[in-house]
Amino acid sequence: MKTDWDYSDLANAYLKRPDYSDNAIDAMLSIVEARKLWKFCDVGAGVAHLTLMLLERGFEVVPVEPNDAMRTSGINRTKSFSQVNWKEGTGEVTGEDSNLFDMVTFGSSFNVCDRQLALKETARILKPNGWFACMWNHRDLNDPIQKNIELIIKEHVPVYGYGTRREDQTSVINHSKLFGSVVHVDSRIMHEQTIDECVEAWRSHATLERQAGIAFPEVVNLIQQYLNSLGTASIKIPYSTNIWLAKLL
Repeated sequence: MKTDWDYSDLANAYLKRPDYSDNAIDAMLSIVEARKLWKFCDVGAGVAHLTLMLLERGFEVVPVEPNDAMRTSGINRTKSFSQVNWKEGTGEVTGEDSNLFDMVTFGSSFNVCDRQLALKETARILKPNGWFACMWNHRDLNDPIQKNIELIIKEHVPVYGYGTRREDQTSVINHSKLFGSVVHVDSRIMHEQTIDECVEAWRSHATLERQAGIAFPEVVNLIQQYLNSLGTASIKIPYSTNIWLAKLL
């Protein structure tokens, strides 16, 4: 399926991305009082990071993913589960029936949607009193290593920004007038990567590539030089899993 954001070349790199915090996911499920028979639609499921966490907790999941390479990887990673059914679709047009799901989740995907259209589509496919949630892992930019990487980027892309993925999503959800009070959950998680994996992650960083333009290879090269100068085979990267959730009115 053709979308404005084509992540076909990034599917393998996404496998190296950190999972969400178990504490944050469990807190979310506790707030919504999720039960074992609940049916989830995981929109923009990618390579199944969030889908796997929901399946492992015993829920039925319909992961919706527009990108063929991402979806193929996700299917392979979840093939041992019987209660999963992958579909092709987007946040704005899931292709799912109305009033079908107890909860609709967006794991690091809500920012690449038309958020108001995605909220309308979410409301359509949710059961009465169903729940919406969107979430991202945010790197701790105050961590010394991450702070130095940010300085390297800003030297070449002074106005570099992470877009809507680092915004508080409350006002966007409220603007739809489709959901009740928004709850925010966050929890820290530590992710370890080898230096090579970290460099590969930056080499496949679509947001940086778009904003850096012709300077992108040089920026990645400088990040690689800095990481190699640390004299260690791997680094620990602190993240915070941030979740916004709200109940359908």
